[in-house]
Amino acid sequence: MSRVAVVGSGPAGLYTVAALLSSGEPVEIDVIDRLPTPYGLVRYGVAPDHAKMKAVTRVLAKPFAKGVRYLGNVEVGRDVTHEELLEQYHAVVYASGTEHDARVGIPGEDLDGVLGSSQFVRWYNGHPDAAERELVLDAREVAVIGAGNVALDVARVLSRTADEMRETDVPHRVLEVLDRSRVTDVHVLIRRTPTDARFTPAELFQLSELADADVILHDGGAGVDDPETAEDRRVRLNLETFRTFADTPPAGRSRRIHLRFLVSPTEIVGDGRVEGIVVEHNERGADGRITGTGRTERIPVGAVITAVGFRGAPPADLPHDEHGIVPSVQGRVVRDGAPVPGVYVAGWLKRGPSGIIGTNKPDGAETAAAVVEDLAALAARPIRGDLLQLLDERAVRVVDWAAWLRLDGHEAELGGSAGRGRVKVRDLASMLKQCLGA
Repeated sequence: MSRVAVVGSGPAGLYTVAALLSSGEPVEIDVIDRLPTPYGLVRYGVAPDHAKMKAVTRVLAKPFAKGVRYLGNVEVGRDVTHEELLEQYHAVVYASGTEHDARVGIPGEDLDGVLGSSQFVRWYNGHPDAAERELVLDAREVAVIGAGNVALDVARVLSRTADEMRETDVPHRVLEVLDRSRVTDVHVLIRRTPTDARFTPAELFQLSELADADVILHDGGAGVDDPETAEDRRVRLNLETFRTFADTPPAGRSRRIHLRFLVSPTEIVGDGRVEGIVVEHNERGADGRITGTGRTERIPVGAVITAVGFRGAPPADLPHDEHGIVPSVQGRVVRDGAPVPGVYVAGWLKRGPSGIIGTNKPDGAETAAAVVEDLAALAARPIRGDLLQLLDERAVRVVDWAAWLRLDGHEAELGGSAGRGRVKVRDLASMLKQCLGA
């Protein structure tokens, strides 16, 4: 029987696993994750107020009821090497995502008060990597740079009341910070026009449902094209929502989300800490190109959150470009133009940080098909040993599926005692204690 390791237990990895199981090929599968918890982006990337979206975990969990092993708290490069995986598995699929924020590339980006969106998202989602981060939301005005759903998530969380967030699974300390937040104005800075925005309609419309925040479309909606001219349904729905924002007068709520289109940040200013951000106003030419006008404006913000994309962090043994994306063909890793036998990628490491959770299903199926097609040849290569035995010899505290379920139940109990659905455990030591005991 062939043995396959899938590194990463987010949607990309688990959709790949599901496709391998449905192929009918006799295969043993181990899912390896550096965290004790599965689900990756669903648990730590999806905004906490998107509970319905998180329900996909019920689908993602199914392979573990079919004999697939979960090896959590195991990091490739720290606890086991890439070469050692290839010694023990016929095929290794990397689906570990992209973990680092892309930089905007403007002066002042390293000032105190500038934060990448992945850091902020990890903080409010209770990611153990952010367990020691102590944020204080003391700036009244915040700039968010970006034109995608992550930028909207950040703006929305900053603009929600603590009572709204109390219904989510954020850790207690996050809720306390949000309750003390002094933020009143969130400026979303978008280089292109409303037609070009990459928001999904549901995410955008959700801004209109906030309990105590007005949405202000700058320039009075003059840059919003007629929705009926849009051939793409997503663009048409977005333009309809933008028109609604433009036509709705502010209701005098305590917080405001400012959607500022056709502006490009040129500098973040401040003496040691953010005191403002300078933007250049853009225009769209007849050919659709966006160019600067030379007219600038300083917005007096006290914090900046960048949401301009992510860079991958593949194992050092894999080829990758400057964005951390691993070159591949149909999921097969390619080095110097030739496939690397037995090594595959899925998800953002394969295609870049794009798409929604569901995008990973066909992506994972494509990679799984490549693995299945190659297994006959790969199975001729002898493998040896068992990863669990190796990890035991190295005293690695492996979290299996049953151990994760203990933490899962504990978080549900924490939520119940606080009158909430679930409360996440945020630090690694406490997570391991619940999973494995003292």
